[in-house]
Order: sequence, then C-alpha cells, then structure tokens
Amino acid sequence: MRSVGKNIPENCEYQITARELAELGPDHIPDAFIPGKHLIYSSPATLSYNSPGALGFGVKRAALTIPESVELLLSPLCCGRNSTILSSEEGYADRMFYLTIDETDLVTGLHIEKVPEAVREILDVCSPKPKVVLICITCVDALLGTDLDSLCRTVTEETGVTAVPCRMNALAREGRKPPMTEIRDTVYSLLKLRPKQADAVNLLGYFMPVSSRSELVPLLKKAGLRTVNEVSRCRTLSEYEKMASANFNLVLHPESRYAAERLRKRLGLPYIEFPRLFSPEKIHKMYYLLGNAIGVHFSDQEFYEKALEERRSFQNEFRGAVFSVGEMIDADPYELSASLAESGMIVKDIFSNLTQDQFPFLRRLAEASPDTVIRTGIAPSMIHYEDAGGVDFAVGKDAAGYHPSAVLCPWKNAEEEPFGFQGYCDFVQEVRERAAEAGMRRAECIGTERKGGRL
Repeated sequence: MRSVGKNIPENCEYQITARELAELGPDHIPDAFIPGKHLIYSSPATLSYNSPGALGFGVKRAALTIPESVELLLSPLCCGRNSTILSSEEGYADRMFYLTIDETDLVTGLHIEKVPEAVREILDVCSPKPKVVLICITCVDALLGTDLDSLCRTVTEETGVTAVPCRMNALAREGRKPPMTEIRDTVYSLLKLRPKQADAVNLLGYFMPVSSRSELVPLLKKAGLRTVNEVSRCRTLSEYEKMASANFNLVLHPESRYAAERLRKRLGLPYIEFPRLFSPEKIHKMYYLLGNAIGVHFSDQEFYEKALEERRSFQNEFRGAVFSVGEMIDADPYELSASLAESGMIVKDIFSNLTQDQFPFLRRLAEASPDTVIRTGIAPSMIHYEDAGGVDFAVGKDAAGYHPSAVLCPWKNAEEEPFGFQGYCDFVQEVRERAAEAGMRRAECIGTERKGGRL
C-alpha cells in the first residue's frame, strides 16, 4: 500500500517512489518530510536527529572545532545530562562546562546574570587558559528571548576572553539558518580580514578532516594550491586565523554555503562548491569544472581510472544486489543511491528527509531507479512499518534498524571524511569486506536468485 500527500491510510507508513517525489518538485515537498508539519516519531532513522546536539557532530561538539576553545552550556538538567554522556563518549568532556537552569531561572531569566562569573570560574580552573569561550544556549533561552550576542559582548568585556555565541536551537530547524548551518557560520566567525595568499585554499564543510587517503588535497597541491587549510587540522588559534588569508573557499558540504557566503561578504573570500559524489564520471567532471573555474589543470586520470576499475569489479561481484540506504552515513543518501542504481545495483528503499538542495540527486535516482521507495523516519506513520525482507545490504545504522536481517555497512568514519575517487573506492571496499564477513557468495549473473534476502 502506498500513501502520498497528507492523507495517510490507517495502518500504513508513509512512502513515495523516487519518480513520484521528483515529479512533485522542490517547491512541493510532502509534509511528511518537514518536521514542523507534524509530530516527530523516534524511529531508528532518528537516532541522531531529534536534537541538534545529538550524536556525532551536533552543535556542541561542532562548535569546539575552534581551536583553544571551551564551551559553557546554559541548560536545564535534562540537556546537561545528555551532553555529559555524549561528551564523555566522544572525547571532549574536558572542554565542556555547564550552568544549569532551574525553574526560577526559567521564570526570571536570572541565570543570565551568572554567566560572567561562571566564565571567570572556567578561566580559573583551566590550564592552559582557553582563548575562546563558546556560550551555548538551548531551545529554552530561544523561547525566553535571550539576547546571546549582547551577553557574549558583556562576557568579553568583563572577563577579557573572547566569548562566541552558539545556539543549539531545534526550533530553528525549519528556518533560514538551521542549527547545523548556523554553527558552521559560528566556527568561522572569528576570522578577520588579512592579505590574500594566492596559493592558499580553505576546505569548508566538515568538522573532521578530509581523509588522508583522498586524492583531493594532493591534487590541489599539485595544481599549485600549496596551502590547503581545514579548521579541523588547526591546533592553535593562530593557525586558525591564517585561514582568512586564503584565495578562495572550496565548499564540500551544502550546509557550509551560508558560512561561505558570509565570508565572501565580510572578507572578500569567493567560494566554489564541490559536493561529495560517488559516481566516478561525475567526480571526474567536478575536477574538470573546478580546474576551469580557477585556471588550473587537475591530473586526476590515474585516480579516475582506478575508480572505474573498482566499479567494474564491484559490478561483477554485486550487480543486482539489493540495497537500503539511510541518512546516518558519510554521503548524501540520494546521491549515493543514484550512483548505486546507475551501477546496476537495486536500491529498494531510502530512509531520509529531503531538502531542496537534494533534488538534483533525486532526479538522477528517479531516472535510474524510478520505483525506489522513499520513507522519512520522522513521520509518525512509521510506527506501522514492517520489514518485508529482501535487502542484502543496509547502508547506515538507521537503515539497518529497519532491515535487521541485511548486512550492515555503517559507512560512517569517526576520524576522517571520505571524499572523491578514493572515497568511492573505500565505499566499495567496505561493502566487499562486510559481504565477506557475512559469508555472502559471489553473484555470478544479473538476477541471481535470492533466498532469505541474500545473494
């Protein structure tokens, strides 16, 4: 049974095909994909979604990408408890401090007056002393109307340390600046105008460095861009400040577009977008277009041919394998699904929200695999979802939650961001390794008979 639009039949989860969704167009995204239009269902696909401060690089951890910084979280006890657990598990607990908000504070806002003193206490106990203190508020202060910018100016004046506003506000998720878009702007907000260095470029988009295995940085340097900056590789504030000298910014993730535009206006730094892709031909084209834009030649043929050979091997081994793709992955789920379908794989379903930026990828998917079913894990109707089986690989922990019998390919690196031709090759290798661990045998032809969801 399929439900499209607002009227969802009883006992049926919301679903729509790639073709149907693409035909609706970016201006008519169904309400099920828009969190502000309905209650949020905590399904496996919302494992890292419900809060901007949740797993991985949520707002709190992302803000600490600024080197030599610590963070003061103004929060009710519930938010603080969540943060203490996550910061401990993910290794940044020694840089997190808390000012709890009680019921009296919620009524009076008196906690704001305690912030300068809390920052002074932080400076007393930290060794070495931080050069930046991020003042992070939650939805509570957003509802109270707290003037965070003014508060940070007061803290800077009274303590002498640079205070930077940081907003973990889920209420802004549907606005012009969602939390993960705004925090990227925050991360680069301390950069000030400096003389430009012609052979320097900044990589914007991720809070972890681009994989050292990727060809991106070597190709940039070989083409004459000898200084390649990433905020995640800056160990001191002095190194960070040198990013303002770059000739241009290379935007690797669409959520950094707003920050890049702000840097263009503030510092005169132009930017070019180079999205993460998993189609060798399209990666090759992006290098060609980037080279044309900046007047250089990228010698990527060696990497391109390696990726093509890897894909031929992938097709020989797994053509016709059935995939389910989630959004808790180091990829855009629609672009990865389109690339898989274009390579002869079967993408049965996708569990992901949808934004206007993703429509070019969705249209590719609709052309290659029009009947791929798309579900949004946040829709309350997903309570009725039942796994029908028949999936060989679940890409992402959220997809695996819906297809527990499938082979899990997490495709989530905790240390580096896969990118470019090598990123594609690494993905293929992960599928191959996971298949071997599960004892899946080689597919000998297209349409190999499946039993129990396995090749």
